[in-house]
Amino acid sequence: MIEQDLLDDVLAVALSRGADFAEVFAEDVRRGSVSLDDGRIESLASSRDRGAGIRVVAGESTGFAHTADLSPRGLRAAAEAAAAAVKGGTASPTKVREIATTPGRVLQAPEDVAKATKVSLLRRAEEVARAADSAITQVSARYADTRRRILVANSEGVLAGDDQTKTLFSVSCVATGDTGLQTGHETVGLSIGFELFDRYDVEALASRAAERALTKLKAIPAPSGTLPVVIGPGSGGVLFHEACGHGLEADLVRKGASAFANRLGEQVASPLVTLIDDGTMAEEWGQFAIDDEGALARRNVLIENGVLVDYLWDGMRARQEGRAPSGNGRRMSYRHLPMVRMTNTYLAGGQTDPDDIIASVDHGVYVARLGGGQVNTASGDFVFGMVEAYLIEGGKLTAPLREGQLIGNGPRVLQLIEAVGNDFEMGPPGTCGKDGQGVPVGDGVPTLKVAELTIGGTAA
Repeated sequence: MIEQDLLDDVLAVALSRGADFAEVFAEDVRRGSVSLDDGRIESLASSRDRGAGIRVVAGESTGFAHTADLSPRGLRAAAEAAAAAVKGGTASPTKVREIATTPGRVLQAPEDVAKATKVSLLRRAEEVARAADSAITQVSARYADTRRRILVANSEGVLAGDDQTKTLFSVSCVATGDTGLQTGHETVGLSIGFELFDRYDVEALASRAAERALTKLKAIPAPSGTLPVVIGPGSGGVLFHEACGHGLEADLVRKGASAFANRLGEQVASPLVTLIDDGTMAEEWGQFAIDDEGALARRNVLIENGVLVDYLWDGMRARQEGRAPSGNGRRMSYRHLPMVRMTNTYLAGGQTDPDDIIASVDHGVYVARLGGGQVNTASGDFVFGMVEAYLIEGGKLTAPLREGQLIGNGPRVLQLIEAVGNDFEMGPPGTCGKDGQGVPVGDGVPTLKVAELTIGGTAA
């Protein structure tokens, strides 16, 4: 996107008024999407966004400017604007040098696939979902793909690039019955191209979404009170992402806005818990070769056998601590500053058969799918919606439950994990929001048992 000589020149301009560090982040993003709702194609869109952000750091001060003009004139003007916002420092520019990256291999570029082919995926899914039962009264589906090329150069000599492709498909069904409207949803997404549909059958996805909605028509009110909870594999990972993962991000730790601040080396969880964040997980939604500061993606163990061993680091906080970054500096676009963010965050699998975990509960709740929620990172308190859940009676799954809430505290949940299954799965693709920025992330868990959690249901 930008020639190496021009990058050297722009970095020199950025440092010209005195600074400790300067960086150029350039980005070229192509997006495509199609959405269907009740038989009608609601949107068919494509877009391209291209530009660069320039960051200049002096001590605790940061200057930042961005531009969609990648000409020498436009880049120099942005560098001058960023440099004008800070003073101090004595860094000298180092000629940028290329480092090796390993972008994912795309077998079929989504931008080369005809729009009609993408539309046909949605129509096939709708047809199968509606054929499941006359109680299915509404079907919506969405296809989306993104190709994001980035380039990062900084005054420490880094020059790195990445080419990231992601493809997603989702289908949602509404069933109408005596209990009102019930929904079922199914989503797949990977950091690969259109070959996603060589692995996943959209008709099968639609059938499962319809089945989920129909099953919930027979649901009974969720119980209320404190009960043992078994969380199923895959989508339960969002609980650890939100209730624990954010608290392990170094910027929140440094501000004292984390329940895990100043606790390195402490036993913060059950010995069964090993929590990992891994940007190198092949094809997962949060996978990349380099982060948005040019650091290579890494596998970072955060909690090992219950002991807190590390936090997640971006480049700025790592430099302040005199350590290497962990590959977690991420940004929503070239218009944004990077911050510490998760990638693919998951609870490592254990040794217990999941059937034995369920059988160990006499009366409790099995949560097959968690929805959105809220969390206070300073305290760890959270509330999550139970999108799909079942009653456990006598060690067996019985009645499906209407949507209720799962209420608890992240650090306390870590301590209360009594069993971890051998059936680890990654959950559906997600978008993590923080300070107004959204980035793609993945999360996952095996089946696990929490001794007690509060269920916010409506049963008497």
